[in-house]
Amino acid sequence: MFKILFSALAVVTFCGSAQAQTPVVYPSKPIKIVVPFPAGGTSDVLARILGQKMTESWGQPVVIENKPGSSGNLGADLVAKAAPDGYTFVLMDVGNLVISPALFKLPFNVANDFAPVAMVAYSPHLLAVSTKVPANTPAELVAYAKAQKGKLNYAVAAGMGSASHLAGVMYAQRNGIEWGYVPYKGGAQAITDLIGGQVDVMFNGMVATYPHVKAGKIKLIAISGVKRNAQMPDTPTVAESLPGFLTGSFQGLLAPAGTPKAIIDKMHAEVQRIAAIPDVRERLTTLGAEPSGMSPAEFGNWLKAEIPAMAKIVKDEKITVE
Repeated sequence: MFKILFSALAVVTFCGSAQAQTPVVYPSKPIKIVVPFPAGGTSDVLARILGQKMTESWGQPVVIENKPGSSGNLGADLVAKAAPDGYTFVLMDVGNLVISPALFKLPFNVANDFAPVAMVAYSPHLLAVSTKVPANTPAELVAYAKAQKGKLNYAVAAGMGSASHLAGVMYAQRNGIEWGYVPYKGGAQAITDLIGGQVDVMFNGMVATYPHVKAGKIKLIAISGVKRNAQMPDTPTVAESLPGFLTGSFQGLLAPAGTPKAIIDKMHAEVQRIAAIPDVRERLTTLGAEPSGMSPAEFGNWLKAEIPAMAKIVKDEKITVE
């Protein structure tokens, strides 16, 4: 269920000192949203949708800055260490963020160094293959992968240790197949290589992947959602052959810890307002993304719950990053 929240007051009062209170209009200068992946991926697409609408509404530029590297951790670290003044945010697949503590020695603390703003949207992963792969169903893909033991290349969007990586590892392990892993800094280049046949298979967010499926440039094998998607009712879910298998792209907007609550609340309300605009909702639905009505507090609780849950999966599946 998606709740529409209205924008907070345009004027936010800050305490400049113990002696005076100065009303300051927010925003009064350009806002930067860091996307820790290359342009063209799911996070980038959503950030640019939000940025355009915020600029139109607030009259201040919203600059999208792509800072790829280290499975999204490079850009996340920049924001974790930025001034908590409400002018720097990160928009990323927070599935990557909650996985990282189990796989990397991070220069920041996921639970403590960010102020959750909004869970922008969820989109299921699509299991897709190159048109050169002679498989059209999950069973055919598994059979082909077993026949080509170790020869298929799996495109890891957003780097080793990302949500895409874990999805590929879990799928391979549960099906008893082997393939090689080719890491990318983001989904856009991974998709480009999948289209060109340089790699064979991948799990990736629906927002960035589905347009290429519709264009016939890659083949859709399955969708990793709770249920079949209305836009592709004949495409099975991964869980139909692997019960309980569920992955996806959880796109979240975060600020540095210490960012004033009034700014967090105003930005959250603006994200919700934008997601409710008819043309935006239509575009998100077409792309397979579902807006989220999580409050900042609920988003924070989600992060804290997912970190140990992902650590257990990493441990149980014996996943490592070489």
